[in-house]
Amino acid sequence: MKRILFDPEHDLYRESVRAFLAKEAVPHYPAWEAAGIVPRELFTKLGALGALGFAVPEAYGGSGTRDFRYNVVLQEEAARAGIAPAILGPSLQADICLPYFLELADDEQKRRWLPGIASGELITAIAMTEPGTGSDLSGIRTKAVRHGDGDAAHYVVDGAKTFITNGINADLVITAVRTGGHPHRGLSLIVVERGTPGFARGRNLDKVGMHAQDTAELSFTDAPVPVANLLGVEGEGFAGLTRNLAQERISIAVAGLAQATTALETTLTHVRERHAFGKPLGAQQTIRHRLAELVTEVDIAQQYLDRCVVELNAGQLLPQDAAKAKWWCTELQGRVVDACVQLHGGYGYMLEYPIAHIWADSRVSRIYGGANEIMKEIIGKSLDLG
Repeated sequence: MKRILFDPEHDLYRESVRAFLAKEAVPHYPAWEAAGIVPRELFTKLGALGALGFAVPEAYGGSGTRDFRYNVVLQEEAARAGIAPAILGPSLQADICLPYFLELADDEQKRRWLPGIASGELITAIAMTEPGTGSDLSGIRTKAVRHGDGDAAHYVVDGAKTFITNGINADLVITAVRTGGHPHRGLSLIVVERGTPGFARGRNLDKVGMHAQDTAELSFTDAPVPVANLLGVEGEGFAGLTRNLAQERISIAVAGLAQATTALETTLTHVRERHAFGKPLGAQQTIRHRLAELVTEVDIAQQYLDRCVVELNAGQLLPQDAAKAKWWCTELQGRVVDACVQLHGGYGYMLEYPIAHIWADSRVSRIYGGANEIMKEIIGKSLDLG
């Protein structure tokens, strides 16, 4: 079914992104996978392309265009090129971290940080998950205690975070901390900058997939952070986090469905070229019917997801609808990719084939951004069942 989400300017941008990735990312991707991290230059080159600063006002070096469809194009083209993990970090910056700076930062903070975020010279991360708590934000234990007055006022931060995307590369870490005792009203968001005393990065975690994207453990030991780095109002961090989670979940859904689509396209090519019993695999009724099922599910999910993007752009996307998209698209991603591995036969388990990489990279999407069990709970609570 024809998609009606994009306008001509998005199609032109897609051509630019496709050419950029073919030149600047695809040839280097095996080396990035082996290193477990992308170079900082990828961020600055994407910044020069404009990919990181669409929503940043022109006064701070962006284009002032708050249109998530441009973000969608980047994720879809990365999946199409087979390098989705390399773009996860930049997408986290543009899709997930940037809204916090746009909506919560004061004028001084915007002057200080937004130009570097738009250009890619400053790399961002968000640190919510802790060794003892994941999807339940009320369980956050990392604490920030305020000291001093006036220009000397600062927080002392102690605690640990884990599974932090961009954790190694990040210059600015939006850190969820406990500044009070209430499970929700006691949370605040502060920006911890590279070089802060007492702020340390652990190892780059060795993951099942997503090898080109750095994921780190972070620790804070008596780390002094200026009160000037508080994002928003002290004690209102929970509201800030939940307000931006809808876009995060749409971003994950977009990436998941894009990878499912790429897996299907790869598999369709394989079953046309691979023969068994004297004819192409795709001519076998069992295989043809299975692919018919998968293509139908992906097409239907794409229409719902595109509608969510329209609602997001209009500022009308409900949290439960974002949760539906994240849950459904990532579960579908898992079903599609697993079926595509099966349809490749033994070749599907060989790392020289793209489908094997897609399979390894896909599994985490049902976990991060809020586990899918949490998505069902959000949806269930919206039904007002008592």
